[in-house]
Amino acid sequence: MKILITGGAGFIGSAVVRRAVADGHQVVNLDALTYSANLENVAGVAQSPAYAFEHADICDEAAVRAIFARHQPDAVMHLAAESHNDRAIEGPLDFVRTNVMGTAVLLEAARAHWTALPAGKKDAFRFHHVSTDEVFGALGEDGQFTEQTPYDPNSPYSSSKAGADHLVRAWGRTYGMPVVLTNCANNYGPYQFPEKLIPTVITRALEGKSIPVYGDGRQVRDWLHVDDHAEALLLVLGKGRLGETYCIGGDSTKRNLEVIHMLCSALDRFAPANTSHADKIAFVTDRPGHDFRYSIDSSKLEQELGWAPSRPLEVGMEETVRWYVDNGDWIDGIRRRGFQSERLGLVKA
Repeated sequence: MKILITGGAGFIGSAVVRRAVADGHQVVNLDALTYSANLENVAGVAQSPAYAFEHADICDEAAVRAIFARHQPDAVMHLAAESHNDRAIEGPLDFVRTNVMGTAVLLEAARAHWTALPAGKKDAFRFHHVSTDEVFGALGEDGQFTEQTPYDPNSPYSSSKAGADHLVRAWGRTYGMPVVLTNCANNYGPYQFPEKLIPTVITRALEGKSIPVYGDGRQVRDWLHVDDHAEALLLVLGKGRLGETYCIGGDSTKRNLEVIHMLCSALDRFAPANTSHADKIAFVTDRPGHDFRYSIDSSKLEQELGWAPSRPLEVGMEETVRWYVDNGDWIDGIRRRGFQSERLGLVKA
């Protein structure tokens, strides 16, 4: 199968690219190479005859249509998105542009391509939209998100992703496009840009800086290793029922502060300092509109397609810390491009 993967130089997208090539698929990686993208993430497959790269913005209609015409993909996996909540608070229109308008442009290009396919290829074509559990809003002290959970996004980021989800369903229902959607838990693992919680903790600790904890650190997240996620996404692409949504969770819910202490404990073993890394924890002003708890029920995916996460959280966290400790050059390259791990997203009166 030839798969057009958008955002394939990003964190989750690159994991899907690597896994798809390893599984024997042909891959076309479409990426605008914005600040968080990194072609080093796919360096291991870049020389493969099964891999091609296209530098383009999904909002560029002419460029996207030309890529479809040039490569004639059998499927689309749409992962390109602006994704960092703190940045969305400071620059929400960038998120609306990429996540909403970009998705609409991609859908129209895919629809034109799909409509023109011969019958056999048309029946086999798939458009897989990859989204987030944040579209469902926040949970209280109990309960889990399911495919039936009503949408209730609370941030510019989650609202833009919710808008994209609705567009994909609308193209499926209005035009009959063969679409499938997934909503995932918080991802972690190698190659994650160091603005998200886990790589922020690790990279700042390695640099001897303070480790920021938003609010009281009691927010709860469900953690999913990016390689488990990539496996699930490709499974849904190949075997998921058209028009359906599948929730993908890691079955690993922890409070943020618990996760940070797990990371500090691993850092104490793999990169010991004069004192415990946990001594650098500093509580800071919480993010506006910070959702309290996320947790995903993946039973639909498990029952229909036989998927379940394979990495226990403790193992995955240790592997992740070890990867960042061993790959300082990757982090240094991001620093050289100007990233300083500054605090974003505080609304000023």
